[in-house]
Amino acid sequence: MLRFFKQKRQKSMTSFQIILLSFFVLIMLGTLLLMLPISSNGHGVTPFADALFTATSATCVTGLIVRDTATYWSFFGQVVIITLIQIGGMGVITIGMTVMRASGMKIGLWHRSTMQESVSAHNVGGMVRYSGFIIKTTVLVELIGAALLFPVFCKDFGVLKGLWYSLFHSISAFCNAGFDLMGTREPFSSLTTYGSHIYLNCVIMLLIIAGGIGFLVWGDLKTHKYHFKRYSLQTKIVLVTTLILILLPAVYFFFNEYDKMGLSDRIISSFFQSVTTRTAGFNSQDLTKMSEPGIAIMVILMLIGGSPGSTAGGMKTVTFAVLFLSAITVFGRRRDVQSFKRRIADDLVRNAGAILFMYFVLTFVTGVIISRTEQLPLLTCLFETSSGIGTVGLTLGITTKLTLLSKSILMVLMFFGRVGGLTMIYAALPSSGSKNSRLPLETISIG
Repeated sequence: MLRFFKQKRQKSMTSFQIILLSFFVLIMLGTLLLMLPISSNGHGVTPFADALFTATSATCVTGLIVRDTATYWSFFGQVVIITLIQIGGMGVITIGMTVMRASGMKIGLWHRSTMQESVSAHNVGGMVRYSGFIIKTTVLVELIGAALLFPVFCKDFGVLKGLWYSLFHSISAFCNAGFDLMGTREPFSSLTTYGSHIYLNCVIMLLIIAGGIGFLVWGDLKTHKYHFKRYSLQTKIVLVTTLILILLPAVYFFFNEYDKMGLSDRIISSFFQSVTTRTAGFNSQDLTKMSEPGIAIMVILMLIGGSPGSTAGGMKTVTFAVLFLSAITVFGRRRDVQSFKRRIADDLVRNAGAILFMYFVLTFVTGVIISRTEQLPLLTCLFETSSGIGTVGLTLGITTKLTLLSKSILMVLMFFGRVGGLTMIYAALPSSGSKNSRLPLETISIG
């Protein structure tokens, strides 16, 4: 992969095509490794479809699984899965540039441009230094997370197994992957056995939020510390939107979904559900007991996802915020979309509308297809497709029962959600170039 990344003939390919290809190659490599007899506890060859689905889910940091991670996969298989999660979370291009830098290879403008598109950075300058910042931040946060989780898992599973569990779940949480090793207690149980464990829930939530706000935000926080006014517009929008998307759903869950619990369990479960739904994929409570309105709210949260340049998927918090601000602009009959005394460019508003359209159409169409194919309720299938395209990993328990066609659809959605909708469109369609001429204007009625 590194050799392919280095070769000059790559320069005939666009940055978007390289990003797609890098994820595809990583998925196929992971699939081959997971098919090896050493990867499963039964020491048999894992069927290609199951290995491909698992590798896609891990690389795209989703968390949907067809085989229980703890009971089916061996230690080697689990190492492969967590490695795919780690590389997929940080980005293949980021890893590639870091290796190139460490080996003394020359990093040209083309490589920096590809890195810029991969991490959704604003400028091409400083990409080499920024890739190092991503690696260092990721390793530091994950090690701190593992250290915080170790006392819990050490007590429950012993020192060696507790150490592995701590590291695995820290990486999975920070990368917003949702893979877990709790199947030793009950298959496909996620963190439901720790639903009342306030300390563990808080650590997992902090890791999810840390990975979901984006490395651009972390860079801004590092530079300007606690001076909110000095933050970039993107950082301000991400922080405010993230806070709102955590608090409002948590309030709903508190009063409508977990009203039969004790106060402490009710509070922690409400916040955990609100945080994990936007691409993390862990669940501390049985989702099949959720009401239909609760499931519908979770579908919306999964589609929104995390923030640009993060380990999370979805159409992103900034996209959602820009669309909301655009609506406010129309309602207020103002000319420009504004936020924090800054004007947002019109092309960004158009891009946000296009992303929203793609996500909702793909989620609904594929949900209908799976519903008709599997003869399942539409809302259940929409939950599954939004979980796939949002790279969340939550499920109402139907993933393992789906046919190959439905699983294939979910794999495509996971891939789409991880690399980004516009990246796939730009990679598939050639640029039309700039045009000086414009067609005649004619007014139509809408609304």
